[in-house]
Amino acid sequence: MTTQYFSALSQKEAGTRIGGSVIRTGGLVAFPTETVYGLGANGLDGEAVSRIFEAKGRPNDNPLILHIAKKSDVKELWHSVPDTARVLMDTFWPGPLTLIYRKSSIVPDEVTAGLDTVAVRMPEHKTALALIRAAGVPIAAPSANLSGKPSPTSAEHVKEDMDGRIDVIIDGGPCQFGVESTVLSLVGTPTILRPGGITREMLEAVIGPVELASSILSPLKEGETAASPGMKYRHYAPDAEVIVATGSPKEAAGKIAELYDSKEAEGLRCTVFATEQTKHFYRGKRCVIIGERSDPATMCANLFAKLREQKDTDVIFCEALPERDMGLAYMNRLLRSAGFKTI
Repeated sequence: MTTQYFSALSQKEAGTRIGGSVIRTGGLVAFPTETVYGLGANGLDGEAVSRIFEAKGRPNDNPLILHIAKKSDVKELWHSVPDTARVLMDTFWPGPLTLIYRKSSIVPDEVTAGLDTVAVRMPEHKTALALIRAAGVPIAAPSANLSGKPSPTSAEHVKEDMDGRIDVIIDGGPCQFGVESTVLSLVGTPTILRPGGITREMLEAVIGPVELASSILSPLKEGETAASPGMKYRHYAPDAEVIVATGSPKEAAGKIAELYDSKEAEGLRCTVFATEQTKHFYRGKRCVIIGERSDPATMCANLFAKLREQKDTDVIFCEALPERDMGLAYMNRLLRSAGFKTI
């Protein structure tokens, strides 16, 4: 397969027009959003959705998100629209918030992995919205990477994984948030299944108490069903081993320095993901600055790209952050990239 490539800057109209046609006729299109790049198919066509799983090598028991261009589209995709959802949509849509509720009969099982719920969001990125409108259908889309690899935050990342596997790539430049959307289940007590750019604190300011799924910072239990993307399998993993050091910055640095030297003595190439505030702990060691420790949103935006860049590294050491605000989203992605391996 030859993958067509379009720039959203110079070829936006052609890219969205052709991309929309490809979606309608059952093909696959990678497109930018404000979170990460998505790999889209016609969300009402089970056969087309199955091609997403094939292209990514993604297990088919991992549900997808439907992307829409109008808030009113949820009326067709859910069997009803709860009042809490209306408040959240009015506050945070378009934007990086995905809502889960009971699905309608038009949503194919391939989208939901056989669940009776479906995840829906309205992205903020203008190119994504233009593509959805051009397609004329909800677009089912996970991240546009090979399954298990770091999610793509640029078109180059998509090409690295998907060139020759899909029909179209639309380049919209780097993504703003750099981590996938917050996923909030509205079945029962509102519960965050995956943290993202809309934080627990932001949600609670609008709708009151919000719970956190236990799987955000730990693996699913044996036999537990994945109700959201990003819950069940190891995700966001580079080719290198990732190890997360816990404790205060000084404590984490001490653990990293000791194990770094041990791994290097074994002949392994090591890299430390440090912050501007902690880089002085690692003099003489190979460091990548991931951002400001006080600004976890920027660290989130940098994480996947930095993981992908480490081509000549065997082990990546990372410092843990406090699990609040955007720090929760950062730790969710970091721990999953490490397979929950901590020191």
